[in-house]
Amino acid sequence: MEEHHIARRGLVLGSLALMLSGCTSTLRQVTEPISSAFGPRSGLSPRYRRQHVRYYGNEPPGTIVVDTSQRFLYAVETDGWATRYGVGVGEQGLSFKGTATIARKADWPSWTPTANMMRRKPRLVQYAGGVPGGPNNPLGARALYLYRDGRDTHFRIHGTNEPWTIGTAVSSGCIRLINDDIIDLYDRTPLGTTVVVV
Repeated sequence: MEEHHIARRGLVLGSLALMLSGCTSTLRQVTEPISSAFGPRSGLSPRYRRQHVRYYGNEPPGTIVVDTSQRFLYAVETDGWATRYGVGVGEQGLSFKGTATIARKADWPSWTPTANMMRRKPRLVQYAGGVPGGPNNPLGARALYLYRDGRDTHFRIHGTNEPWTIGTAVSSGCIRLINDDIIDLYDRTPLGTTVVVV
């Protein structure tokens, strides 16, 4: 009976993640694949697999650039290179645009829907008390919190357990990566990192 309860909870929370999660200039690149240390990426389109690419933007090394129209996030490196990740972005009218700073990071973050989310989707009121961090949480394995002028924007770069959503506009505004990619990005991204979303 307890196993059934856990499986049902996982199904409900997994469905919730599909409905909710998440948040450039056009860039040219030449790609070289990077293999994943985290195993197969079931459901992820090959186009959105993590890759080491040439980067022709003007942002300095250490900057994160999110191209919402192309559905890619670039971790800018030295000598004209970047690591490119496929991302899911916010639905029409729900995306963050502009410049922000990573002012907080969380490992297996908890999630609470915002008041705006609950107004748009009243079914989310049941989660007003929050969902604890863990494998079934809509924010996935890690989260990078975007701040502007010292204030939380309520937009995140975070993980997802639903790789088939990468490359789409399905979230409530945040930027989502598959869990092995958000872990990689989280580990390489210090607090204070500049994020440019275009």
